[in-house]
Amino acid sequence: MQAFTTHTGLVAVLDRADVDTDQIIPKQFLKRIERAGYETLLFYDWRYLEDGSENPEFELNRPEVRGASILVTRRNFGCGSSREHAVWALENYGFRVVIAPSFADIFFNNCFKNGVLPIPCAEEQVAELFRRFDEHPGYQLTVDLENRTVADAFGLKFTFRVDDFRRHCLLNGLDDIALTLQHEDKIAAYEAAYGIA
Repeated sequence: MQAFTTHTGLVAVLDRADVDTDQIIPKQFLKRIERAGYETLLFYDWRYLEDGSENPEFELNRPEVRGASILVTRRNFGCGSSREHAVWALENYGFRVVIAPSFADIFFNNCFKNGVLPIPCAEEQVAELFRRFDEHPGYQLTVDLENRTVADAFGLKFTFRVDDFRRHCLLNGLDDIALTLQHEDKIAAYEAAYGIA
Protein backbone atom coordinates (compact mmCIF):
# COMPACT_ATOMS: atom_id res chain seq x y z
CA MET A 1 0.00 0.00 0.00
CA GLN A 2 1.28 3.46 -0.89
CA ALA A 3 2.18 5.55 2.16
CA PHE A 4 0.23 8.75 2.73
CA THR A 5 1.87 11.75 4.40
CA THR A 6 0.94 15.00 2.63
CA HIS A 7 -1.06 15.15 -0.57
CA THR A 8 -1.89 18.15 -2.74
CA GLY A 9 -4.37 17.46 -5.49
CA LEU A 10 -7.07 18.70 -7.80
CA VAL A 11 -10.57 18.55 -6.33
CA ALA A 12 -13.65 16.99 -7.93
CA VAL A 13 -17.07 17.35 -6.36
CA LEU A 14 -19.96 14.91 -6.37
CA ASP A 15 -23.04 16.77 -5.18
CA ARG A 16 -24.99 13.70 -4.13
CA ALA A 17 -25.87 12.20 -0.76
CA ASP A 18 -26.27 8.50 0.06
CA VAL A 19 -24.02 7.33 -2.78
CA ASP A 20 -24.00 3.57 -2.34
CA THR A 21 -21.37 1.05 -3.30
CA ASP A 22 -23.42 -0.24 -6.24
CA GLN A 23 -23.25 3.26 -7.72
CA ILE A 24 -19.52 3.46 -7.03
CA ILE A 25 -18.86 0.07 -8.67
CA PRO A 26 -21.88 -1.79 -10.13
CA LYS A 27 -22.39 -5.42 -9.14
CA GLN A 28 -21.68 -6.85 -12.61
CA PHE A 29 -18.00 -5.92 -12.18
CA LEU A 30 -17.48 -7.78 -8.91
CA LYS A 31 -16.47 -11.10 -10.49
CA ARG A 32 -12.85 -9.99 -10.74
CA ILE A 33 -10.68 -10.51 -7.66
CA GLU A 34 -7.58 -8.53 -8.59
CA ARG A 35 -7.28 -4.97 -7.27
CA ALA A 36 -6.29 -3.27 -10.53
CA GLY A 37 -8.16 -2.17 -13.64
CA TYR A 38 -11.28 -0.66 -12.05
CA GLU A 39 -10.65 2.98 -12.98
CA THR A 40 -12.91 2.88 -16.06
CA LEU A 41 -15.67 1.18 -14.07
CA LEU A 42 -15.94 3.79 -11.30
CA PHE A 43 -19.46 5.31 -11.24
CA TYR A 44 -20.07 3.35 -14.44
CA ASP A 45 -23.84 3.89 -14.69
CA TRP A 46 -23.43 7.65 -14.22
CA ARG A 47 -20.27 8.15 -16.28
CA TYR A 48 -21.44 6.48 -19.49
CA LEU A 49 -24.44 6.66 -21.79
CA GLU A 50 -26.10 3.56 -23.23
CA ASP A 51 -23.93 3.74 -26.36
CA GLY A 52 -20.78 3.61 -24.19
CA SER A 53 -19.83 7.26 -24.66
CA GLU A 54 -19.18 9.53 -21.71
CA ASN A 55 -22.15 11.28 -20.17
CA PRO A 56 -21.31 15.01 -20.45
CA GLU A 57 -23.66 15.78 -17.55
CA PHE A 58 -21.76 13.67 -15.01
CA GLU A 59 -19.54 15.64 -12.63
CA LEU A 60 -16.37 13.59 -13.07
CA ASN A 61 -16.53 13.87 -16.87
CA ARG A 62 -16.02 17.64 -16.74
CA PRO A 63 -12.69 18.48 -18.44
CA GLU A 64 -11.59 20.74 -15.59
CA VAL A 65 -11.57 17.88 -13.07
CA ARG A 66 -9.68 15.33 -15.15
CA GLY A 67 -6.90 13.96 -12.99
CA ALA A 68 -8.61 14.89 -9.71
CA SER A 69 -7.27 13.04 -6.67
CA ILE A 70 -9.50 14.52 -3.96
CA LEU A 71 -13.25 13.87 -4.01
CA VAL A 72 -15.63 16.07 -2.02
CA THR A 73 -19.13 14.73 -1.67
CA ARG A 74 -22.21 14.67 0.56
CA ARG A 75 -23.32 12.64 3.59
CA ASN A 76 -23.39 8.84 3.95
CA PHE A 77 -20.91 8.14 1.16
CA GLY A 78 -20.24 4.44 0.51
CA CYS A 79 -23.47 3.11 2.00
CA GLY A 80 -25.07 -0.12 0.80
CA SER A 81 -23.51 -3.53 0.43
CA SER A 82 -20.04 -4.37 1.63
CA ARG A 83 -17.62 -4.42 -1.30
CA GLU A 84 -13.94 -3.59 -1.16
CA HIS A 85 -14.10 -3.16 -4.93
CA ALA A 86 -15.65 0.29 -4.34
CA VAL A 87 -12.46 1.56 -2.73
CA TRP A 88 -10.33 -0.23 -5.33
CA ALA A 89 -12.21 1.65 -8.07
CA LEU A 90 -11.71 5.02 -6.37
CA GLU A 91 -8.02 4.32 -5.76
CA ASN A 92 -7.45 3.00 -9.30
CA TYR A 93 -9.06 6.16 -10.69
CA GLY A 94 -6.55 8.22 -8.72
CA PHE A 95 -8.43 9.38 -5.64
CA ARG A 96 -6.25 9.52 -2.51
CA VAL A 97 -8.76 11.44 -0.35
CA VAL A 98 -12.55 11.47 0.02
CA ILE A 99 -14.10 14.25 2.10
CA ALA A 100 -17.73 13.96 3.20
CA PRO A 101 -19.89 14.74 6.24
CA SER A 102 -20.24 11.01 6.94
CA PHE A 103 -19.36 7.59 5.56
CA ALA A 104 -20.82 4.12 5.84
CA ASP A 105 -18.78 2.13 8.38
CA ILE A 106 -17.59 -0.74 6.19
CA PHE A 107 -16.63 1.58 3.34
CA PHE A 108 -14.81 3.86 5.81
CA ASN A 109 -12.77 0.91 7.15
CA ASN A 110 -12.00 -0.37 3.64
CA CYS A 111 -10.58 3.03 2.67
CA PHE A 112 -7.90 2.81 5.34
CA LYS A 113 -7.03 -0.75 4.34
CA ASN A 114 -6.42 0.35 0.75
CA GLY A 115 -4.53 3.63 1.11
CA VAL A 116 -7.42 6.05 0.62
CA LEU A 117 -7.95 8.65 3.36
CA PRO A 118 -11.62 9.26 4.21
CA ILE A 119 -12.10 12.57 6.04
CA PRO A 120 -15.43 13.11 7.80
CA CYS A 121 -16.12 16.76 8.51
CA ALA A 122 -19.03 19.07 9.28
CA GLU A 123 -21.73 19.77 6.71
CA GLU A 124 -20.74 23.46 6.84
CA GLN A 125 -17.13 22.64 5.96
CA VAL A 126 -18.23 20.53 3.01
CA ALA A 127 -20.56 23.32 1.85
CA GLU A 128 -17.61 25.75 2.03
CA LEU A 129 -15.47 23.38 -0.06
CA PHE A 130 -18.22 23.21 -2.68
CA ARG A 131 -18.42 27.01 -2.69
CA ARG A 132 -14.66 27.39 -3.11
CA PHE A 133 -14.64 24.75 -5.86
CA ASP A 134 -17.17 26.84 -7.81
CA GLU A 135 -15.27 30.06 -7.12
CA HIS A 136 -11.75 28.88 -8.01
CA PRO A 137 -11.24 26.97 -11.30
CA GLY A 138 -8.70 24.19 -10.88
CA TYR A 139 -9.37 24.17 -7.13
CA GLN A 140 -6.80 22.22 -5.12
CA LEU A 141 -6.48 21.12 -1.52
CA THR A 142 -3.50 20.02 0.54
CA VAL A 143 -4.17 17.24 3.02
CA ASP A 144 -1.53 16.79 5.69
CA LEU A 145 -2.04 13.53 7.55
CA GLU A 146 0.86 14.11 9.94
CA ASN A 147 -0.73 17.33 11.22
CA ARG A 148 -4.33 16.32 10.46
CA THR A 149 -5.11 19.41 8.39
CA VAL A 150 -6.88 20.30 5.14
CA ALA A 151 -5.90 23.60 3.52
CA ASP A 152 -6.20 25.53 0.27
CA ALA A 153 -4.28 28.45 -1.25
CA PHE A 154 -7.02 30.94 -0.34
CA GLY A 155 -6.82 30.96 3.45
CA LEU A 156 -8.91 27.91 4.32
CA LYS A 157 -7.46 25.55 6.91
CA PHE A 158 -9.18 23.11 9.20
CA THR A 159 -8.23 20.08 11.25
CA PHE A 160 -9.77 16.64 11.08
CA ARG A 161 -9.86 13.64 13.37
CA VAL A 162 -8.34 10.30 12.54
CA ASP A 163 -7.70 7.28 14.73
CA ASP A 164 -4.02 7.09 15.77
CA PHE A 165 -3.59 3.48 14.67
CA ARG A 166 -5.14 4.09 11.25
CA ARG A 167 -3.04 7.22 10.86
CA HIS A 168 0.11 5.23 11.70
CA CYS A 169 -0.76 2.59 9.11
CA LEU A 170 -1.40 5.15 6.35
CA LEU A 171 1.71 7.17 7.16
CA ASN A 172 3.78 4.00 6.87
CA GLY A 173 1.92 2.35 3.98
CA LEU A 174 0.90 -0.64 6.10
CA ASP A 175 -2.07 -2.73 5.01
CA ASP A 176 -3.18 -5.82 6.98
CA ILE A 177 -0.62 -8.06 5.28
CA ALA A 178 2.25 -5.61 5.82
CA LEU A 179 1.27 -5.29 9.48
CA THR A 180 1.41 -9.06 9.86
CA LEU A 181 4.76 -9.30 8.06
CA GLN A 182 6.28 -6.95 10.63
CA HIS A 183 6.22 -10.05 12.87
CA GLU A 184 7.60 -12.40 10.23
CA ASP A 185 10.48 -13.57 12.44
CA LYS A 186 8.09 -14.50 15.27
CA ILE A 187 5.76 -16.27 12.84
CA ALA A 188 8.69 -18.25 11.40
CA ALA A 189 9.90 -19.18 14.90
CA TYR A 190 6.41 -20.36 15.86
CA GLU A 191 6.08 -22.43 12.68
CA ALA A 192 9.50 -23.98 13.22
CA ALA A 193 8.69 -24.83 16.85
CA TYR A 194 5.52 -26.64 15.85
CA GLY A 195 6.84 -28.17 12.62
CA ILE A 196 4.50 -26.13 10.45
CA ALA A 197 7.12 -24.71 8.12
